[in-house]
Amino acid sequence: MGVPLDFGAELRRLRQEAGMTLQQLAQDVNYSKGFLCKVERGQSRPPMGLARRCDVLFAANGELRRLAEPQEEDAGGTDSDTETMARRDVIATGVGPLLGMATGGGTNSSGQARALPPLPSLPALTVFRDQFQQMRLLGQSTDPAMLLPILHTQTSTVIDFATRSSGTTRAGLLALAARFAEYTGWMCQEAGDDARALRWTAEAVELAQAGGDADLADYAQVRRALVAFYSGAAGETVTLARQAQKATLPPRIRGLAAQREAQGHALAGDEKASLRGLDRARELLLGADEGPPDTPVWGPSHLADPAAMVTGWCLYDVGRPREAAGVLDQECSRIAPHALRTRARYGFRRALAHASAGEIDHSCGLARELLPCMDLVPSATIRADVRRLERELSRFRTHRAVRELQPSLLRALRTG
Repeated sequence: MGVPLDFGAELRRLRQEAGMTLQQLAQDVNYSKGFLCKVERGQSRPPMGLARRCDVLFAANGELRRLAEPQEEDAGGTDSDTETMARRDVIATGVGPLLGMATGGGTNSSGQARALPPLPSLPALTVFRDQFQQMRLLGQSTDPAMLLPILHTQTSTVIDFATRSSGTTRAGLLALAARFAEYTGWMCQEAGDDARALRWTAEAVELAQAGGDADLADYAQVRRALVAFYSGAAGETVTLARQAQKATLPPRIRGLAAQREAQGHALAGDEKASLRGLDRARELLLGADEGPPDTPVWGPSHLADPAAMVTGWCLYDVGRPREAAGVLDQECSRIAPHALRTRARYGFRRALAHASAGEIDHSCGLARELLPCMDLVPSATIRADVRRLERELSRFRTHRAVRELQPSLLRALRTG
């Protein structure tokens, strides 16, 4: 894969038209003058973060970003094509094996019929709703690998009780089993198993349909879009998110879908489309009715203002790290102390924004405070941003704060 010579030539042309020296450009984008000189000469490949910042600085309408994108070397089938096909295959799988385990006379390890647990004294739906909320709360401070066996068992147990119930109780239990399955999919993604995450999402949809919950099938597209987003598939993220914005859906689901679409546009470098999506998300989420108090809320439940937090995320992805840092500073201060997973997710993105803005000491200080969370709540998705932070800070490896932090960052990446 060659160095994009056109990028360097175009960057030099834009810089000279703006009457800017290399030193001035270096100060604005937080890269060294020597490195920028090599980029302009085609001797070094421009990082995507640099391309985004230069694109914003010179109002290049995405041209610099496009020139910096790696080109495919092989026009034939790629690993990405195979992964996309595999993802479509697992999305199409049904809930048969899960339902069979729960309703088809499941057996224990000795091959004997498995006895169903007794019905609880309290209404089953109330008991299992409370358990689901506890699982979500526990997920904020627990290794997902530890939660997954429990979630699997809980989902199966709720289905067991649904098969022994009738009417509205049966439908409610199946719909709740779908929420357990959907959350299990999220924990699978956090554990780094995207294929398994998508299988659980597909099973959640079928359980929801059996319970008469038509909304989860559309919310599942928001979940699938998140898998696509973390795999770097901007176009797929947008496509999936748009499928969950039908006018007939609850405003909260449509708002969460609009947020995900905005993130996809930001990943693609389309700032205007991203900001439009964020405006739409903000309007929908502000007017959303979260439903009865005993109904699990859709999507994140530990953010004071999800649209504002995602705005900070998107600003970073479109090449505006200073603005992103300002928004994330404000919103991260509003996260509850017990929500460790949420604090780590947005906190590392905040540290990344400050590092990209040249505020190295502050970035290292934030990361140092957050690293213990990685031991408590390991996460494949958060680790992606820790990896980006490590690469960003490695440009300043002679800086004292970076030298002191680097071993801890590398350890978190090895063990997370």
